[in-house]
Amino acid sequence: MPYRNQWPTNRLLSTAARLVEHAWNENLASLGITHAGVMALDVLHSEGSMTQAQLAHQVRVQAQTMGKTLHRLEVHGHITRSKNEQDRRSHVVSISPAGERVLEDAARLEHGLLGAGDESDEQFRRRLAEIISSLGGARWRQEVQEDLDAGPDNGSGATPAAVQGAHASVEGSSTTGAPGTSS
Repeated sequence: MPYRNQWPTNRLLSTAARLVEHAWNENLASLGITHAGVMALDVLHSEGSMTQAQLAHQVRVQAQTMGKTLHRLEVHGHITRSKNEQDRRSHVVSISPAGERVLEDAARLEHGLLGAGDESDEQFRRRLAEIISSLGGARWRQEVQEDLDAGPDNGSGATPAAVQGAHASVEGSSTTGAPGTSS
């Protein structure tokens, strides 16, 4: 990559996003969890129990992809599923105490990945949120900027939806262009 300083911004952003995601996944593997699992646990932690379909919508992935992620989380004891009293065809998914602990560990790993931010980091984060909102807002019919304005939630300075939007954008740009194509 001899001429990185001459690359267009979109190539720099795409490459940086992939490198960060690979490094984060390697760190998460030490906890026995994937980044898709962290996103699901993060939503359950902040929003409370919900159905698989609702969770898939919140994380911006297909229900089938969420099913695979939930299976892994359930096997490791990070979530519980119970019959939905309002619709017997579905289950309600809840985060377990073990899921809360692994989510805290994952947040520490994520925060340590790029180090502590400063004012320029906050400006960079705001710009990334603007990019996600403008390119992803129409795609998911949801504005990430509203989530960012709601304030930080997980100690990393990123709101769950902003993080999910960023990860969904990275996933969606990988091979097929569809959100949630990787698990």
